[in-house]
Amino acid sequence: MAKIALSDVTLRFGATAAVDGVSFTIPSGAFFALLGPSGCGKTTLLRLLAGLEKPDAGRIAIGGRTVVDDTTFVDPGARGLGMVFQSYALWPHMTVAGNIAFGLKMHRVPSADRARRVAEALEVVGLSHLASRKPHELSGGQRQRVALARSLAVRPALILLDEPLANLDAHLRQSMLAEFRRIHAETRATFVFVTHDQNEAMAVATHVGVMNAGRLEQIDTPEALFDRPATPMVARFVGHGRTLPVHVSDGAVHLPRGTIRLPGDVSDGAAWLCLRPRDLSVSADGPLTGRVVDRRMENGMFILSVLPEGLGDTLLDVPHTTSVPSGTLVGLQIRSGWLLPREGGAAASMAATVSA
Repeated sequence: MAKIALSDVTLRFGATAAVDGVSFTIPSGAFFALLGPSGCGKTTLLRLLAGLEKPDAGRIAIGGRTVVDDTTFVDPGARGLGMVFQSYALWPHMTVAGNIAFGLKMHRVPSADRARRVAEALEVVGLSHLASRKPHELSGGQRQRVALARSLAVRPALILLDEPLANLDAHLRQSMLAEFRRIHAETRATFVFVTHDQNEAMAVATHVGVMNAGRLEQIDTPEALFDRPATPMVARFVGHGRTLPVHVSDGAVHLPRGTIRLPGDVSDGAAWLCLRPRDLSVSADGPLTGRVVDRRMENGMFILSVLPEGLGDTLLDVPHTTSVPSGTLVGLQIRSGWLLPREGGAAASMAATVSA
């Protein structure tokens, strides 16, 4: 297993900071997901871990060993890690077993040990019966498993996965997520998984880091990201959250039709009230009123797009059992939520340490 530690890691492409002073520590054996919108720097950070990019500044350590700093740079092949690419990167002329054995040959593993480790890796990913097939004879999910088996065969302490499910359909993605969880539990390796899909991240990760514009906004457990976002960006990005400008005094949130008390980082002053669909319901005696401007069906429920009165122009998604015509004025009940300061709400976890 491999502990990962980054300290003030920065990489610029011209005037743009693709990774901007990122620091964090991830414990050995974690399943760490890097999440964020396109262009936020998450793949660049993965490439820095792999040694495919060299930072302009900062330090990276893997398993207690410094792999890059001002005076050190360890080549990718000497970092003791495996990498699974979005494109799978399989040799088309080789069999499944040949693809898995390729990395072992590069590490000069003796042929007897090589055969045994190929068989073990195939067993882990459930492809022993397909060892003699070529990549073009496999489904997308099977090719993904071969790419993972190739990484597992060299027995790395750290496995990097760069949007590995992007080319799979929804059903296969769910199956592979279950496989990733199983294989992680079986191997006890540290996994770093890059994705823009928060459902994927929440489904597999023990720890999730949310990136934005090259910076780490927050790193925490999936539950904490939902329940206690550290910044307005995380509040809006995770779980389809919305933020409303409110005023808090003596711990009470003042709303157009009354006051409510909610947890958060604000006891007095201007605040953002973070609300997700699960926090809201239609209720005649709720502390908010709003006008329905649209509606859609999701998972057997209607989702009403409601513009709350007196709190700006942010639309709230409100689940409801029946359709409500556009233009209808409805009351909204707030079951839960989270408060963040409206001023000085910069990234709160630039130097983050999480425990196992």
